[in-house]
Amino acid sequence: MSNVLSEEKRQQVIALGRLGWSLRRIQGTTGIRRETASEYLRSAGIAIRAPGRWGRSEAKPAIQVSHRPGHSRQLGEGKTGHRDVHRVQSIDQCACEAHREFIESSLAKGRNAMAIWQDLVDGHRFTHAYASVRRFAAKLRVSAQKDACAIIVTAPGEEAQVDYGSGPMVRDAKTGKYRRTRLFVLTLGYSRKAIRLLAFTSSSRTWAELHEKAFARLGGTPRTIVLDNLRGGVIKPDLYDPALKRVYADMLVHYSVTALPCRIRHPDRKGKVESAVGHAQKTP
Repeated sequence: MSNVLSEEKRQQVIALGRLGWSLRRIQGTTGIRRETASEYLRSAGIAIRAPGRWGRSEAKPAIQVSHRPGHSRQLGEGKTGHRDVHRVQSIDQCACEAHREFIESSLAKGRNAMAIWQDLVDGHRFTHAYASVRRFAAKLRVSAQKDACAIIVTAPGEEAQVDYGSGPMVRDAKTGKYRRTRLFVLTLGYSRKAIRLLAFTSSSRTWAELHEKAFARLGGTPRTIVLDNLRGGVIKPDLYDPALKRVYADMLVHYSVTALPCRIRHPDRKGKVESAVGHAQKTP
């Protein structure tokens, strides 16, 4: 063989090969050369899938969805439908214009459209839909120039991303005092469905137990887990070959899930869960 892999890397390549991943995709995700991966897959008796991409589903007609009861209209039904949609949007625009100062100040504090809409409904007797606030906030928000990044497309049930974030202050039932919590988030790569849990500690055992609780709420497990180089899951961060902690690795083996630790200085690989963490922190 051209390269000799560690036992953990070898098991990872074999697990991804059994999931039907192509050699090019395995190389792009793990950094292992296709020639090396193919030798290990052949020795394990696993057929090598040719490069390709998942099938595309047929486009669905555009549907305008609103939080207002009974306010949902399918577009493309004719000129009358388009006129009604524009008229509703114009009315919502005028309603949000009256609260421009409050919306601008809330955006400056980092609050998202959902939180602003909830504040308007609770404190300003706002009766219009959330979609109206979302559209109005999008026009006011000054977005910073961002670097271009690739869109990671996954099949249903194939991938989940996990991460920690800073959680709220919660009263501890044992001591009666408020303590800062850790916010655990698991986000599915295809549907973006997120499971959010709070914990007071962040040990390896807690990290594994939070995964099990998230799997129970989902009613199943993804095929792969993308995680950062957190102490709860990774023994020591490494540029090319991070090693998982035994408790976490054994838990994933029990559920037949393959771990894909992110490389150092590659945070965009789990951008979906980072977005879910930020959304949870900004939304009441």
